[in-house]
Amino acid sequence: MDNNWLLRARNLTKIYGEAAPGVLERTGPKFDSNMDPKTGAVAAVNNISFDLYPGEVLGIVGESGSGKSTLVQLLYFDQDATAGEVHFKPFEDGAVNLFELSNQKKRFVRNHLMGMVYQNPRDGLNFRFSAGGNIAEKLLMAGVFHVGKIRIRGSDLLTHTEVPVKRMDESPARFSGGMQQRVQIAKAIANNPPLLLLDEVTSGLDVSVQAKVLDLIRSLQQDLGISMIVVSHDLGVIRMLTDRTLVLKHGQIVEHGLTDQILQDPQHGYTQLLVSSLL
Repeated sequence: MDNNWLLRARNLTKIYGEAAPGVLERTGPKFDSNMDPKTGAVAAVNNISFDLYPGEVLGIVGESGSGKSTLVQLLYFDQDATAGEVHFKPFEDGAVNLFELSNQKKRFVRNHLMGMVYQNPRDGLNFRFSAGGNIAEKLLMAGVFHVGKIRIRGSDLLTHTEVPVKRMDESPARFSGGMQQRVQIAKAIANNPPLLLLDEVTSGLDVSVQAKVLDLIRSLQQDLGISMIVVSHDLGVIRMLTDRTLVLKHGQIVEHGLTDQILQDPQHGYTQLLVSSLL
């Protein structure tokens, strides 16, 4: 059995509303809806399983409502899963289901072993703090308390993400959208996490700014060898950043494989539609 995985997810499920028997069987792509006609419950994530490997960038693509953002929110404990298991090699050598951990241990995993970059910088940054203060917040949660070391690390990260260090003590509220995303990325990688989650990080940015942020993410991945899960509705983003891709529709995977293969020769009708809309 393949044992080289970094993160292993099995039967991930998130139901909004009553998780009554049969909800998962009455929803999904074959019904063209993730809403159960019987109970009104929504199966946002429906029995999803996948592996992520060390140094790999996995894409999750699908239109709005496909469940892709909910999926990464489950992995980062922003939401509680209805069912399923996630095992993560850097924690207890992958022996335990992360969803069964105490809140204290979940915070440890989140603060020490993961980073998250949200679509809206306001979800990932505290605008009452300076840019440097946001990085310090992540480092403090990861157990780094030496002020001098935090300051040096903050300067290094801002330089790495091409944010002028002279603006370190300014609030991100005074930055452009692209600059806010750079600060959010700097904060997310402050603790050297083995896993970085990116949720629609270029949505709402100008095209020229998008390109710079994507270049930054790609160079960071190459420099740090960090594993990433990249969520996007934009196949251009998926094509540029990812090695392998899961295509989601109504909470289920309808196609998965190497990104190049999926973009050049999509097999599922839904993927074909997505690819043709990119051309």
